[in-house]
Amino acid sequence: MAVRIRMKRMGRRHRPFYRICIMDQRSPRDGRAIEEVGFYDTSVADKSQRVQLKMDRIEYWLSVGAQPSEKVNALIRKVKKGRFGTAAPPPPMTAPKAPEPEAAAAEESSAADESASESAETPADSGAEAEA
Repeated sequence: MAVRIRMKRMGRRHRPFYRICIMDQRSPRDGRAIEEVGFYDTSVADKSQRVQLKMDRIEYWLSVGAQPSEKVNALIRKVKKGRFGTAAPPPPMTAPKAPEPEAAAAEESSAADESASESAETPADSGAEAEA
């Protein structure tokens, strides 16, 4: 019987919670476990508290030939080294910028002045060409 150390998904939709289990390789992901040796909760803010493992039982199962999955192997290495990193703080909240009424009025008046000056120059130029 091929034995694997892998995660069994628990929790609800969009809020996963995993149990680290010793399972037969042929059993389904959420099937019957031989033994549960820890858990992994992704929603905990403190990264060092996300994972709880019974390392003595994991060492036993590894010694008798159990193969950890890739994710469980990474978790085991992090627990052994004690290196979980730190969660990045959320970006600071900033209020949306309100448009400045003075600047908007100045832009509108300058745009109106430019269009008026262009329209005033156009007929005069065309009249000058007609006279010449």
